[in-house]
Amino acid sequence: MKKNVKWILMAAIGVPLAAAAQSNVTMYGTLDAGITTISNQGGSRNTILATGMQIPNLFGFQGSEDLGGGTKAVFKLETQFGLDDGQFIGGSGFTRQTYVGLASPVGTFTMGYQYEFMFESLSAARLAGSLPYVSLYNLQQGPFQGLGTPYGGLDFNRVAGAFRVPNSVKFVTKDFNGFNAGVLYGMGEKTGSFGTNSTVSAGVNYASGPWGANAAYTYAQDTSINEGKDGIRNWGVGGRYTTSSMQVDAIYTNTQNTFTKARANVYQVGADFKITPTTILRGDYQLMKGNALMANNKAHQFGVTLDYWFSKRTDVYANLVYQRTSGNGSTNAWIAGLPGASDGHSQAAVRIGMRHFF
Repeated sequence: MKKNVKWILMAAIGVPLAAAAQSNVTMYGTLDAGITTISNQGGSRNTILATGMQIPNLFGFQGSEDLGGGTKAVFKLETQFGLDDGQFIGGSGFTRQTYVGLASPVGTFTMGYQYEFMFESLSAARLAGSLPYVSLYNLQQGPFQGLGTPYGGLDFNRVAGAFRVPNSVKFVTKDFNGFNAGVLYGMGEKTGSFGTNSTVSAGVNYASGPWGANAAYTYAQDTSINEGKDGIRNWGVGGRYTTSSMQVDAIYTNTQNTFTKARANVYQVGADFKITPTTILRGDYQLMKGNALMANNKAHQFGVTLDYWFSKRTDVYANLVYQRTSGNGSTNAWIAGLPGASDGHSQAAVRIGMRHFF
């Protein structure tokens, strides 16, 4: 829903009305809540009200100003919150995305707190219209905390969008004959060591008719890994094939701690089926596999989502996800997005929820 909020912004910073004559601002949000039953959380069954699982709960502003010659100034301010308690996630303020930049006939350059390309190319661009049917539960966690990733294994290959890059500059090209590409650099801002704590990311996307293909790379140095001189390196490839009634997609990712050499690979396939114009069924399977430094831990995960749209803005859905683990180390199953791991090799989650977009 578009709101003319320019007068609020200008009043806050003292800009005259004429200065924003060619600009526009959009206010938007997403809301998600549901009941999730967990088969094994630390050895016991649990039922919870969980929010932001099928899509994050977001509120934001985005806008542009026409500068002439095909160039626009652009910005986004976005935050995430919990519907269960009304609290901001990640702190107060705009914690999800914040950036400002220029969009031209060649591409878009932005600066701020932004997504990198493991998410933008291998999730958003690859899945396209199927993205709304992939919940956090369908993504990666499992018995891979030993990788040393910042969230203890959650979204270790960065395709869920849990990571944004602070202090970053980013450029994404326009589409040229089906191709587009992007690069991002997150500045570590450490005196005397330009690369320490920095992030480098790049992505390439291609779409032609029913086919799509995508590739991405991200290397994020981290203060907890060799004093910020090493980090987590991710790369991956994927693609999709789409018809009027279905979409089939696949992805491979490789995640490695450059200091310890611990590594995990993910092989994932999924498919959507349009049962009716308003009813969508999605199935998903993934194999997560660690190397010897990860005790050869493995996780097989299956997921099914059934979604029904009341309107273009409101839908209800049901999720069923099951994970089974094995290996030589600690192999407690842990489905992404659940509040705790299993005390054994299996875990299941059943959820019924609803979403609204505005």
